[in-house]
Amino acid sequence: MESETSEKAAQTKKIYRSSKNKIIGGVCGGIAEYVDVDPTIIRLCWGAMTILSLGLGIILYIAGVVIIPMNPAQ
Repeated sequence: MESETSEKAAQTKKIYRSSKNKIIGGVCGGIAEYVDVDPTIIRLCWGAMTILSLGLGIILYIAGVVIIPMNPAQ
């Protein structure tokens, strides 16, 4: 029982901004690394959301740059 808990703790993923898949702040690249998809797909979805929500995506991106830390391993 105890080993299961320690294995889950070791497998816990954290979200970071990417320094290698970055165009502006690395938020979309970091999200793409977290969900294991191509960063271009995340950027296209983010752009569509920004256009459809009349700019809310820009505010959320800025919040992501402030809140999500840079990846220390890169």
